[in-house]
Amino acid sequence: MTKELSGKVAVVTGAGRNIGRAIALTLAEGGASVVVNARSNRAEAEGVAREIEAAGGKALVHIGDVADAGAVQAMADAAVKQFGRIDILVNNAALRREKPFAEMDYAAWREILDVTLDGTFHCVKACLPALRKSGAGTIVNIGGLSAHTGAKNRAHVVTAKAGIIGFTRALAHDLADDGITVNCVVPGLIGTPRPKDKPEPAHHLTHQTITGNRGRPEDVAATVRFLCGPAARYINGQAIHANGGAYLGA
Repeated sequence: MTKELSGKVAVVTGAGRNIGRAIALTLAEGGASVVVNARSNRAEAEGVAREIEAAGGKALVHIGDVADAGAVQAMADAAVKQFGRIDILVNNAALRREKPFAEMDYAAWREILDVTLDGTFHCVKACLPALRKSGAGTIVNIGGLSAHTGAKNRAHVVTAKAGIIGFTRALAHDLADDGITVNCVVPGLIGTPRPKDKPEPAHHLTHQTITGNRGRPEDVAATVRFLCGPAARYINGQAIHANGGAYLGA
């Protein structure tokens, strides 16, 4: 693939592992300089940055919780200070807990929404001035399959990810005059490492892919890269599924 993102600067949240890591590496392969954000694990984030730099790219590590508006503003400021601009924002950071609704207290509910939904709000607000200056800014929000299918024991996660879809569509209208496209990539049944004490989510076991296999984080990242490139400027306000056919719908 060509370096279609050369000269661009991308901020990727939750970029230390799994899908976020793949997105950061893939955008760097496209020529973008990448701000690698992680909530607390500096070692993982620095590992991603080293991979980018080893391949000849440019990266900046920024540790900060997207639920903290001040930390997010500091990240946007650091990106502009280091690279002079922000052209791409990928809102990937999220929490994925499981708890029956009857046992869910408000703190558990808010924990998910604070990161997944409010964190996306904070990131867009902080990066918006720079995205406007870009003249061809791109925001890609990472959704979730369960927002479209529902899922047991995930009322908080489903609600947050459904909110991301609505936020995407609203922003596409609000920011069109600024030359900013806003889309959502919805992963589904992606094979990522899981801690031994956290087995496969129950709702994954109820879905099957048409392809007969789980996707890779790189499959999601390729979709994000396309949406960030010049060939996708006419795509706006869309939820694009990368799930091997596990879910067929809008």
